[in-house]
Amino acid sequence: MNDAAGPNAAAFAHCAEEVRGHDPDRFFATLFAPAGKRPYLHALYAFNLEIARVREVVSDPMPGEVRLQWWRDELAGRARGDAEGHPVAAALRETIARFRLPVEALVALIDARSFDLYEDPMPSLGDLEGYCGETASALFRLASLILADGGEAGPADAAGHAGVAYGITMLLRAFPWHAARGQLYLPADILARHGLSREEALARDEAARLAPVLAEMRALAEDHRRKALAFIGEAPAAVRPAFLPLAVVRAYLARMERPYDPFRDLVEVPQWRRQWALWRLARRLG
Repeated sequence: MNDAAGPNAAAFAHCAEEVRGHDPDRFFATLFAPAGKRPYLHALYAFNLEIARVREVVSDPMPGEVRLQWWRDELAGRARGDAEGHPVAAALRETIARFRLPVEALVALIDARSFDLYEDPMPSLGDLEGYCGETASALFRLASLILADGGEAGPADAAGHAGVAYGITMLLRAFPWHAARGQLYLPADILARHGLSREEALARDEAARLAPVLAEMRALAEDHRRKALAFIGEAPAAVRPAFLPLAVVRAYLARMERPYDPFRDLVEVPQWRRQWALWRLARRLG
């Protein structure tokens, strides 16, 4: 039975549809969680969608900053305008209260996403891992807290490594989109070690020189994936479904190990393969 009923039932239903339509891997992963927890996971993931796609719906950074500030104000209880009528905000508000989610983690996610609004360089690998930690890792940790009823969610390292693995993989997959708008998430220190400047990394005629950088990033993502799985094994069984989105990482990395043009080819893995990977990891985690 869905216990996310009452005045916010429509808001939770809206979140479910948003996640199903725009983040299907996380949506299908929630099917392995208890039915009563799924609406709250949907609210968390729908909030992430709202923040992650701000760059896609604004023409320049300032309107994006305004949107992000609205969410900071909403989390602080200061939002004006359509706060009461915003279904994702309503569902998230109830989720935070029910599971005592740390609001500071949600604010940190918003702050990290402000980087997306600009074409600033990613200075170092440490900065990239921090970005992934405050975005993807935070989602894994918050989902774990929901499944743990706000209680013991297991080692934080599980979410830390899972988020870096997932975040790097998805940034590599999104490389064609980012490069087309002059945005680069590859760390400057790794580029320099391979003799590439930011401008050269964004030049299509330098794709051959970029290949070893991308290979190093894939290896890094795989290393974090393996470490995450070891820590997830130490987590309470009830929270392990929170980590199922990690299942698609290996599938995307394997596809990127085959020849492809990082500037032109959108790396795709059929939905059925991703669902199969989710099912296999669910079986493995028990």
